[in-house]
Amino acid sequence: MENIPPITRLLSAAQSGDTQAMEKLFPLVYDELVKVAHSLRVRWQSNYTLNTTALVHEAYIKLSDQENKHGSDYSSRGHFFAVAAKAMRHILVNYAKMKTAEKRGGKDIDVDIQKVEHIIADEKVGEHILSLHEALITLENLNERQGKVVECRFFAGLSIEETADALQISSATVKRDWNVAKAYLYNQLKNDVA
Repeated sequence: MENIPPITRLLSAAQSGDTQAMEKLFPLVYDELVKVAHSLRVRWQSNYTLNTTALVHEAYIKLSDQENKHGSDYSSRGHFFAVAAKAMRHILVNYAKMKTAEKRGGKDIDVDIQKVEHIIADEKVGEHILSLHEALITLENLNERQGKVVECRFFAGLSIEETADALQISSATVKRDWNVAKAYLYNQLKNDVA
């Protein structure tokens, strides 16, 4: 029998239509998702800014819902974590938008504010997340691949090699795109962070 890692084996089984494979997968990736969420929390410069557990659970629910609606389409472990990164990005952006709207008196938004408080505790961080998201949208319009590299590296905490695997490009391309994207985002956000 081939020496296939359990995550890869379960992703392959899920892609082949095994509905129980995804149920078995999440306990295996849970700790790694917690590490990803924790690294996001640290990147926002405060241990109290983002609630790691709440973010992981929201991402878990989002990925499970996606699996139930569309089936799995994960080609590799790296691809799975790239999808998880996108889910975390969207969760953070959605909650930041809700928190900002609530702060400005937006009562017409149907949202559980208690949930928002558990994920994003600091209003300033919510504003930074929205600024980063807007800069990323602009970057993705200029160079979609660079935007995906940022999602993998920043939001999922994937290594250069894992990002290359997830996006099916070379490590050299990832390094180049990562450096260019970081410089672009720095220029876009330098006034926002000050």
